[in-house]
This record gives sequence, C-alpha cells and structure tokens, in this order.
Amino acid sequence: MKWWFGITLWKRVLGALVLGIVFGLAVQQFMGEGGEGFLESYIRPYGDIFIALIRMMIVPLIFTTLVAGVVAMKEPAKLGTLGLMTVGLYLVTTFFANVIGLVFGTIMRPGAGAAEALSGATPEAISQTAPSGWDRILEIIQNPAAAMADANILAIIFFALLFGIGILLAGEKGDLVGKFFESASEAVLKVTAIVMEFAPFGVFALISYTTVAYGIEAFQSIFWLILTVYLGLFVHVILIYGGLIKVILRLPAIRFFRGIFDAQAVAFSTASSSATLPVTITNARRNLGVKKGVAGSVLPLGATINMDGTALYLGILALFAAQAFGIELTLANYFMIALTAAIVSIGAAGIPSASLFLLATVLSTFGASPEQIALVVGFILPVDRVMDMARTVVNVTGDAAVATTVAKWEGELDEETFRDPATI
Repeated sequence: MKWWFGITLWKRVLGALVLGIVFGLAVQQFMGEGGEGFLESYIRPYGDIFIALIRMMIVPLIFTTLVAGVVAMKEPAKLGTLGLMTVGLYLVTTFFANVIGLVFGTIMRPGAGAAEALSGATPEAISQTAPSGWDRILEIIQNPAAAMADANILAIIFFALLFGIGILLAGEKGDLVGKFFESASEAVLKVTAIVMEFAPFGVFALISYTTVAYGIEAFQSIFWLILTVYLGLFVHVILIYGGLIKVILRLPAIRFFRGIFDAQAVAFSTASSSATLPVTITNARRNLGVKKGVAGSVLPLGATINMDGTALYLGILALFAAQAFGIELTLANYFMIALTAAIVSIGAAGIPSASLFLLATVLSTFGASPEQIALVVGFILPVDRVMDMARTVVNVTGDAAVATTVAKWEGELDEETFRDPATI
C-alpha cells in the first residue's frame, strides 16, 4: 500500500472522481434500470459512510479550532476587525456573483423556448415563508449542548467565540484551558486527516451512484440551463477568486486551486458546504498556510453565510422563469432579483438543494404566481443536484479564498507553506 499513500491525496480523489463517472456509465450501460438499485445497495453505502465520518468531525473541529483560534489572537478586540473584514469580503464576492449570474442569464437566455418543457413538469409546491429576524437570533443563542447535538453551526460559532473570549479575560487562570483547546484542535485535525484518507473511496461511491441516478437523458430538456449555470460559476471562480488571489494578494492562483482541490472534490460529491467544512479547514491550514486563528473563525462562518454559488444560481433561475413565462423585466426588477438573491442566500442551509426553497422569494419580486413557481421547481428539482454540486464547489472555494485573503492582510498567512508544492 506504500505506492497508494505515495500518491498525493488530491490526485487520488481526482482519479476516483473520473473512475466513478466511468463506472457509473458502464453500470448503466450493462445493467440498464437495475444499475441504480445495484449501486444503491452495494456501492453508495461506502459514500454514505464517508459523509457520516466527515459530518462526525464538524462539531468538534469547529468548536476546538475556533476556541483555539481566539486564544491564539490574545486580544478580544482583534475579533471585531477580523469579523468585519470577513463579512465585508463575503458581501463583495456575493455582489459579483449576482452580477455574473444576471449577465449569463441575460446573454444565454436559458428560459427562451422552455414554456413547452415547463408545461410537462409536475408542480412542486414549496414554502414561501421565512423565519423572522428574531427567530434567527434565537436559533443562534441557545443551549450549547443542543446546538452541538443539532450541528447548528452559527450557534456553535457564537458560543465558541464567547468561550474563547472568556478564556482570554480569565488571564492566567484560563491558560490551562487555552492550552487544552490548542492541543485538542491539533488532535482533531489529525483525526480529520485520517478520515480524509477514505475520501477517494467515498467520492467514487457517491459520483458513480449520482451518474446512474440522474443519467444523461434527464439533462436533455434542461441542458441549456445547466450549461448557463456551470459557465457562470466557472467564470466567477476564475475571475473573482482567482483575481483575488493573483491580483490583490499577488500569490500564485494555480497553487491556491491545487491546494483546495480535496475540498472541492468532496463539495462536488456531497453538495454540502457544511459536510465539506472539516476538509476545507484542513486544506486551508496544511496546504495554504492559513493559521488556525483565521481558519477556525473565517471558514465556519463562510460555510454558513457565504453562498456565492447559490446567489448566482438564484439569479439565473429567476431570469429562466421570466423568459419561460414571457415576463418582461425592468431594470428595477433586475435590481430586486440581485438584492433578494443576495439576502436569501446568506445563511442558506449548507445542505443539498437548499436554494430551491429560497426560489419562491426571488421569483415573487417580479410577480411570478405560486403556480408558476411550483412549475419551475418541479421542472428543476429532478436535476437540481447536478447544479447544486457545482455551486457548492464555488461556495467552498470562496470560503478558502476569503480565508486566505484575511490571513494575508492580518499577517496570519504562512506564505512559504502556500508557495511550497511539496505540501500538497
């Protein structure tokens, strides 16, 4: 097995990704309709086990690394600067995601001629109600044990920040607790590294099943929309995140993308920013040189509020619906779509297809009826997973780009590690 571990992890994951697609297509070709049942029974469980393993790491990783990160800062006031910088960067990248989504939706017109296809879709009703601001605040401020049991990331972040500040304010009496969490965060990262050794097998299982479950035929009626979304997401990653690293930070962009490939592959396989978080933190620290104070605070926050892929996707879907139903949009409508998509994407649940449940809010900005909204959701739902996988990659890449930027500006980036190819 020495040869296996001699191959860098991202190459093993990439190979598993390609082999999973090939294997899934081969099973579909030779087994026909029985292929999905075969993969679901004998192959997909390995993927489910991998997801369970990385989900297992989410709570201990966030809590220990964030507390250790706060303790490492030594100054509670520094958290305010770090937080404002982080949120500001996430808002800026979300703005550009909105613009790119609307540009691609306008140029490529994915909804033109889709009226007939929509008429054959089964309406899928979704809720248009959203929790109030007070409800969201109460979700953040809750029993720490309950928050950990529910994996409520924002609540865990809130308590971990308070706990870390408490350790700093305790002075010498809190030193022992601070050292414990520093050691605990390192131990949890080692466990995460062990879990990541299962990534190639989990990715292979998940991708092979997804390939058969959706199949090529399912994409034909919605191909132009999928292409529009993928192109928009690709351009956003290259121009915005690549530009941020290369132009603003003056660091090698290719090195950045290679450094987070493991996280991107897991994000593509699971379509979940939250499930990918342990991998993102590990990649940021080990491959990009982001120190634990920044990685432990910026990345968990990003997994919750940074949803650039979702914002871009919602903008394209809004234009798709307007074009399909023949609704003429004004400049004011475009502005409201962009604003609403940005707002509802912030804090969107880091789970597969969460953005579809936000679609009703965006479409209602230009007067789409509940029946039209239900038709759009029914049309997209069968293949939303395919687009969800891509936009999760964008979200995770954005988290890493912002963490790298904040670390660089705060003097918390080990550039030697970032530039060293041997670390991947």
